[in-house]
Amino acid sequence: MNHGIFADPSNTAARELQADALEQMGYQAESGPWWNFYLSGAKELREGVKKIGAPNAASPDTLRAMDMGLLFDYMAMRLNGPKAEGKSMKLNWRFTDTGEQYVLELENAALSHIAGRQAADADLTVSLARETLNAILLGKTTFEKEIGAGSIAMTGNARVLGDLLSILDTFDFWFNIVTPVDALPG
Repeated sequence: MNHGIFADPSNTAARELQADALEQMGYQAESGPWWNFYLSGAKELREGVKKIGAPNAASPDTLRAMDMGLLFDYMAMRLNGPKAEGKSMKLNWRFTDTGEQYVLELENAALSHIAGRQAADADLTVSLARETLNAILLGKTTFEKEIGAGSIAMTGNARVLGDLLSILDTFDFWFNIVTPVDALPG
C-alpha cells in the first residue's frame, strides 16, 4: 500500500487499507514502541499530521546539564550541507563564566569543534557567559540583543556569526511518518 499511497496520496481506499493493516499490527505488537509506531501511522493515514502545539524539549535544567561539546554536536547536526557547500569559517568561543574555550570550524560542509583550544587564524572570537548562550537557546533573548547590551563581545568579522546561524536548519516537531509530505488529509 505504501507505493499506492505515495503514487496517489488522495486514494482513500489505499489509505484506509494500509491504516487497517497498521492498526492490526499495532494491536498485535508486543513492544510498546512498535505499538505506538503502528497506531500513529494508522492515525496519520486517517487524519493527516496535525500541526498542534509542540512541547519545548529544551528546559533550563536540560541546557545546564549539557556540556558545550554536546551543544556544538547538536549545532553540527543542524548544519544544512547544501547551504554550507563551499563555505569556510573558524570561530573561537570563550565562556567567561566557566573559563571554557572552543574552536568551531566549518570546512567541507562539516562543522567540527575542538575543546580547550583557540585558533590564531579565527575569523571571529565570541566571548560570552554560558548562561547568556542558554538564554538565547531557550528563546528568552537573541544574539543581537545581547551584543547590543554588551553581554557578548566579538573580535573579528562579526558577519561570520550571522553566516553560521543562517546555514543551520530548524526541524518541525510534527512530521509525516508513513505518508508523503503535504499528503491528504489534514
